[in-house]
Amino acid sequence: MINARVVLQRFPAGGPRGSWPAEEFARQRRLEGQQAEVVMDLATDAFLVIVREAAAQPVA
Repeated sequence: MINARVVLQRFPAGGPRGSWPAEEFARQRRLEGQQAEVVMDLATDAFLVIVREAAAQPVA
């Protein structure tokens, strides 16, 4: 199995102090049944809300 990540939404890291839009978005997705989580993309200085999907490896 290969774990693939699907980005649901991107949020800039420089949001207003005390604001957590990525966490709030992920929480809403979790309430809908998705296994959403927030990760930091250092290359773009953004928070990503992702879900991990298991994809079957191709049979050789």
